[in-house]
Amino acid sequence: MGPELQYQVMISRATDLQEEAADHRLARQAQAGRKAQQRSGQRRLRAAFGKLRLS
Repeated sequence: MGPELQYQVMISRATDLQEEAADHRLARQAQAGRKAQQRSGQRRLRAAFGKLRLS
């Protein structure tokens, strides 16, 4: 394989890996957002239940 072809393959592979990393990062951010939203909902329920018990 000539140096020019090898260089093009390396650039192509680097681009593919960057796209893969971006997709993975986006998926992790979405998962973290869902977990945070779920936790805040549970916190609100606990707070409301605590208010009911004290009344």
